[in-house]
Amino acid sequence: MPDNPAIVILTKHGLKVTPQRIAILEVILNLKEHPTAETICNHLRPGYPNLSIATIYKTLDTFAKKGIIRKVLSETDTMRYDGVAEKHHHLYSTDSGRIEDYYDEDLNKVIENYLKRKRIPNFTIEDFKLQLFGKFTDKQ
Repeated sequence: MPDNPAIVILTKHGLKVTPQRIAILEVILNLKEHPTAETICNHLRPGYPNLSIATIYKTLDTFAKKGIIRKVLSETDTMRYDGVAEKHHHLYSTDSGRIEDYYDEDLNKVIENYLKRKRIPNFTIEDFKLQLFGKFTDKQ
């Protein structure tokens, strides 16, 4: 089995392994900023000058449908992409547009318990994720 995580993921999800798919997935997995399609395109342009933005969008949609990545909509309606499979939420900076992953098992349990008690009529919840809006500070 190959050592390249992108190849492993593509194979596991039954997708044809192509240089373009590997490259797109590697960018998503390596950039922790939840990149846009345009950001991915800019990273790949030097090595893949003929790779079109349409191909990138089509590939991202395929990855999302297969559950390889998740789409994250920013406050400005810009679609960003997240390659982290583990359950997590997002911290969204309203002044910079920066998105960071936020992990909190206690929060997950509180929300799950609440949703079990408080059913929504005519709606089945499959998953949930929060996007918290605020501003990052440099203070730790």
